[in-house]
Amino acid sequence: MSRKLKIAIVDDEPDMRESISQWLVLSGFETETYASAEDALKVIGPDWPGIVVSDIRMPGMDGIAFLKRLMSIDSGLPVILITGHGDVPMAVEAMRLGAMDFMEKPFNPERMSQLAKKATQARRMTLDNRALRRDLSEGQQVMSKLIGTSPVMDRLREDILDLGQADGHVLIDGETGTGKTLVAHALHAVGPRASKKFVPVSCAAYNDEALTARLFGPIEEGLPAVEEARGGTLCLEDIEALSEALQARLLAFISDQGAPAETRIIAISNARAEGRKAEDSLRPDLFYRLSALKITLPPLRARGEDILALFTRMSEQFSDEYGCEPPQVSAQEAAQLLQAPWPGNIRQLINVAERAVLQNRRGSGSIASLLMADGEDNQQATTTEGKPLKEYVESFEKMLIDNTMRRHKGSIANVMEELCLPRRTLNEKMAKYGLQRSDYL
Repeated sequence: MSRKLKIAIVDDEPDMRESISQWLVLSGFETETYASAEDALKVIGPDWPGIVVSDIRMPGMDGIAFLKRLMSIDSGLPVILITGHGDVPMAVEAMRLGAMDFMEKPFNPERMSQLAKKATQARRMTLDNRALRRDLSEGQQVMSKLIGTSPVMDRLREDILDLGQADGHVLIDGETGTGKTLVAHALHAVGPRASKKFVPVSCAAYNDEALTARLFGPIEEGLPAVEEARGGTLCLEDIEALSEALQARLLAFISDQGAPAETRIIAISNARAEGRKAEDSLRPDLFYRLSALKITLPPLRARGEDILALFTRMSEQFSDEYGCEPPQVSAQEAAQLLQAPWPGNIRQLINVAERAVLQNRRGSGSIASLLMADGEDNQQATTTEGKPLKEYVESFEKMLIDNTMRRHKGSIANVMEELCLPRRTLNEKMAKYGLQRSDYL
């Protein structure tokens, strides 16, 4: 944690507050003073960046009641109490309640500095550990949204973990709807900048003048994007929408940063949606700077059985949202999902899953009709390349066992009965498809 920690000094006697504050400031600490516990509680909340030094005997809320409130707000907050000679038993009780230490009046200034140093070090470690846990949690949450076990998705997750740790700028491209923005968030969340800001800017959402102001300023409120993202990640979506002048200015910004860059840039290109390449839309020197590291997202049609896993997950989510049962996918419909060309990729699949749930709630319609409606420009909702029958059968079989296990919450007996499978056969198929009962309990 780079920021300097504070020491909140709480005492109803002005001379005592100022005396403690002056000594701690001379010792290199930053202080804030409060005349009452009530005033301090208006400022101190969870993860407050500092420690508390408080008198025990105060009018209104005394130090013990103050300590209890602080512990209920943040049990990891170090609190040092100042006691009169007769208050030592009370101070010992306070330590049982969570106080870090106490000092008797008149206190020894050197001991005050030592305790403050010990307390701020402990607080810094607590806050750093919390930040690390949040960063790891966020990274895991974002990565968990990258659903799929196909080889291309396994490689994508490996690339994200590898490139997330690197310092270089990243270019992400791929077809529309493949999840480029999600991957940008994942790259930030699993890297060393996770605790810093992630600032997304859609370059296609502004005219040239407004985009210049949004990126570099001046703006009426807040900070321009390059300042807001300082030390973190600046994500530029639709990078190909940058004018020549803005490309030159962005290149100058990148050059001025030196290496390693203080602010990482993740550029997202949607040029493929228009049948172009990112390098055809950017000046070469900027393209090579941004594409030092590159990720190309796979289209949905190349992800095999992931299509069924995604459809199942999305239809379950929409079923929960609409308060109805998810649609049951037949073998024929599973084959149709696997064969569909998915020009809109994951975004299109999400739309189809939602409409399938709504159709199922009404008791009418079919998945095939939804695919045909989405692919009216195509004469049929099939890919140009066929797949072996064995692949269709295995994908459907895995989906069927997975769905049945979810519905019965891991009850092997109920799954065996519904699918008319002996236990040994069910176990073998679950092992074959990497399905574990513990995932459904």
